Amino acid sequence: MRVIPGTAEPALVPALNPATTGGFSGCPLQESANLRASVWDVLSLPTGDVRGRPYEERRALMLDMVAGLPEGSPIQAVSATEDVEVARVWYETLTGSGVEGVVAKSGRSPYRAGRSSSWKKVRHAETIDAEVVGFTGAAGRPRALAVRLPDGRVALSQRLGAQLAAQVAAALVAVAPAARGRAAGGESFTAAESGLLVEVLAGTTRHAVVTVTRVR
Repeated sequence: MRVIPGTAEPALVPALNPATTGGFSGCPLQESANLRASVWDVLSLPTGDVRGRPYEERRALMLDMVAGLPEGSPIQAVSATEDVEVARVWYETLTGSGVEGVVAKSGRSPYRAGRSSSWKKVRHAETIDAEVVGFTGAAGRPRALAVRLPDGRVALSQRLGAQLAAQVAAALVAVAPAARGRAAGGESFTAAESGLLVEVLAGTTRHAVVTVTRVR
């Protein structure tokens, strides 16, 4: 099993696909000193598709390409280790730099789009109460909730399960929806001051994932 630290910031993976970009020259990232791209996999090479090859082989190919980039390139490989103790140190000490956890991957696994049993994210998170201030989807069948966290930020939750959505809908349909609102991450939602409190599992970093666990 190979473990890599997981950053909360977006990673620009397509920048490391020379088969689709025509190589790295002229890449927009090279034109800005302020942008950085962290990459952890490669899916295609000029010689063909490599998604079916084990992750250990794909990572080796990726490291070879990163090593061949011009000096000062903003593209960098994410660190990885097979040492559980090293991974534990990363998990416990790197939160201050925006790392929200680690990702454990099987070195023998091919690439599969979407969720896979061959990898697992382990995030820093804490359970807190949050006020529901809006939703996405229809009031009678909300997809996600906009919640106000204790620090004042408004965040959009992960998609609700069917049971939670039904429980929340009972409160939302009784509230006249207000104007559109916008979460701290820029996502749009229908504002609705329902007075409803929910328990959420919230990551401890600025761009952390918020998951509703139950209605208070």
